Amino acid sequence: MTLKDIHNIYFIGIGGIGMSALARYFKLLEKNVAGYDKTETPLTRELTVLGIPIHYKDDISEIPTVYKNKESTLIVYTPAIPDDLIEYNYFASRGFQIKKRSEVLGIITRDTFCFAVAGTHGKTTTSSILAHLLRETGTPVTAFLGGISEDFNSNFWFGGSEYSVVEADEYDRSFLRLSPDIACITSMDADHLDIYGDSNELRKSFREFVDKLKPGGKLFIRKGLPLEGITYGIDDDSDYCIRNLRIIHGAYIFDLETPDTTLKGVKFNKPGKHNLLNGLVAFAMAIQIGPPPNLLVKALETFKGVQRRFSYRIKNADFVFIDDYAHHPTEINAVYDAVSEMHTNKKTLVVFQPHLFSRTRDFAEDFALSLSQFDSVLLLDIYPAREKPIEGVNSEWLMAKIKNPNKKLMQKADLIAEIKRQKPEVLVTMGAGDIGLDISKIQQELEYEN
Repeated sequence: MTLKDIHNIYFIGIGGIGMSALARYFKLLEKNVAGYDKTETPLTRELTVLGIPIHYKDDISEIPTVYKNKESTLIVYTPAIPDDLIEYNYFASRGFQIKKRSEVLGIITRDTFCFAVAGTHGKTTTSSILAHLLRETGTPVTAFLGGISEDFNSNFWFGGSEYSVVEADEYDRSFLRLSPDIACITSMDADHLDIYGDSNELRKSFREFVDKLKPGGKLFIRKGLPLEGITYGIDDDSDYCIRNLRIIHGAYIFDLETPDTTLKGVKFNKPGKHNLLNGLVAFAMAIQIGPPPNLLVKALETFKGVQRRFSYRIKNADFVFIDDYAHHPTEINAVYDAVSEMHTNKKTLVVFQPHLFSRTRDFAEDFALSLSQFDSVLLLDIYPAREKPIEGVNSEWLMAKIKNPNKKLMQKADLIAEIKRQKPEVLVTMGAGDIGLDISKIQQELEYEN
């Protein structure tokens, strides 16, 4: 399939963060773009502003006529859609070209110099830093991101087509559709066990991803992962290593050792050593194509961040409100460590919305341990996303495992009142579900109070 022969692109699940980036790309190429999603969100509203028609009823009559021509239409779908979706089955039964999002991303990036960021955690932040570094050093790059970059104010950046930056998503083995020139793997913690069954199968999939590197390609791995590659780490014997790390006025200052030189006094403004490692590997990947190291150091300092990745919504002397996408115990631990490092001895309250029944079931004990570290816990109902309920798996069940006397089940309607009652010094909201849609309202209410 060649994209130049396709004039109409129809997205099933267009509101997904990765899907919407592709929709923006094809709209930029002046293709006809439309789509369906089950819920209106800020992302779908932004696409509508760009002139992309979107509907929210799974109904064949809602599909614009032009997209019913199978000779000139490509259907792009997300694996998160249910099997019985009417629109998907309509196209499938009539022989349309139907591709997963990952397949299309592979086709788009096939003829570019492709940077791919893989790992169970850190993909969005790392790819956003990498895209920022490349843009700031004048590299002609297109970036497809899994979050809203605060530097681009978008999940998509088009600055040329010679290079590309993509997230290599392990969910549904999507990253096996890519053929990167340079790749990194940030982590290989067990996740998506509804797909893989166990952690060994997940690790096997990462090894298969490594085999997708183009001949002569380079792989960067976080020190300690069971793979061969160029390593990165903090205060160890990694090929790219951070040393002499200190915190000054809420920012990291450090020396960055590369195989060729040591760059002193590098500054990075995003809290958390997990984010610092993301910045390090983004730097290591970017420098491979030859931009001046001093320009990369300057760009690293100016990286603003990604929405819902340790995002400060309120930050003053008496009260701090941080929002994060964390939805896995390892990610929650990373957020807790960053909070403890940057806001020592402050009274913390975490609001957590579990994401997926299967993930809650598979990691219940670890979730309980990670959440128990905070001074107080408010637990929301499980966000089901693509899943149907699993008998016996609910927030009450998870709450019983949390060893913290200051814990409470909450409905979102009562959340703000409870936060005000508890008066935390540091509030952290976490989760990959629809809690993200409530953050602005929570911020407005608490700004008024503080």
